[in-house]
Amino acid sequence: MTQHYFFGLSGTGKTTLSADEGRLLIGDDEHGWTDNEVFNFEGGCYAKAIGLTQQHEPQIFNAIRFGSLLENVNFKSGTREADYEDSSITENMRASYPIEFLENVNPRGFGASPNHIFFLSADAFGVLPPISKLTAEQAMYYFINGYTAKVAGTEMGVKTPTATFSACFGAAFMPLHPMHYAEMLKKKLQENPNIQVWLVNTGWVAGPYGVGRRIQLKYTRQLIRSAMEGHIGEAGYEKHPIFDLQMPRECPEIPANLLNPKRVWDNPEAYEELAEKLKGMFDENYAQFIPKEEVVEKVLS
Repeated sequence: MTQHYFFGLSGTGKTTLSADEGRLLIGDDEHGWTDNEVFNFEGGCYAKAIGLTQQHEPQIFNAIRFGSLLENVNFKSGTREADYEDSSITENMRASYPIEFLENVNPRGFGASPNHIFFLSADAFGVLPPISKLTAEQAMYYFINGYTAKVAGTEMGVKTPTATFSACFGAAFMPLHPMHYAEMLKKKLQENPNIQVWLVNTGWVAGPYGVGRRIQLKYTRQLIRSAMEGHIGEAGYEKHPIFDLQMPRECPEIPANLLNPKRVWDNPEAYEELAEKLKGMFDENYAQFIPKEEVVEKVLS
């Protein structure tokens, strides 16, 4: 059975994407990775609830029942029915529930080492590809950066898209220097050459937040499914000229233009300008973690 990991900061889709009817869930959030196995620490899930419907996310919707906890969620007037469309408190509405409230769960709580690792970034600038294939060196670079973007409503004071970097997708929880963990990841990839790392944009396409749109969940699910089944890249890859990422030319059930973000922007020049700006942020953030004599381009070569 194909195993996979999701890495990502808050709001990037880890819990939502892991609740897939076609796969067994080991756990949400904190995990350990030994030489041969992956195991979960917590036994529960913490899902975003804004816009939640039974039609689009039945696993999570049905898991929210007596015994669950709701956070920042209002109720429909005069009822005990949660109103997932009412974001008057904040868009960051959450639901917590025991993992056994889901149907497709691995009852052992552990499984084999992963075949695929997905770095999830909700790119509010709309410039990262929906999915791209990473080399081991690039995996270290994007792991160290731990990128996503905050948008209006996720935190107090956030009015425009803001790039957020959290080393190893969890800087606050890392007692050692981030490069130590990046080297650990690199060692894992060297010891397990069958592991493929992917960068997935669960954020915006066709423009930044406020102009473009958030990529449809069904597309992201299909991209991840196709990657795990080996159906991505059958028609080859093209290199992103700014981020040096390998973008698949085709993917089953995905519009071809969507795979190259520049093609769905109305203004290609504006796309390139914003992409260059974000790439500069990546490099500037990464530079603080490496010796000054090293050059970022060396990592991406």
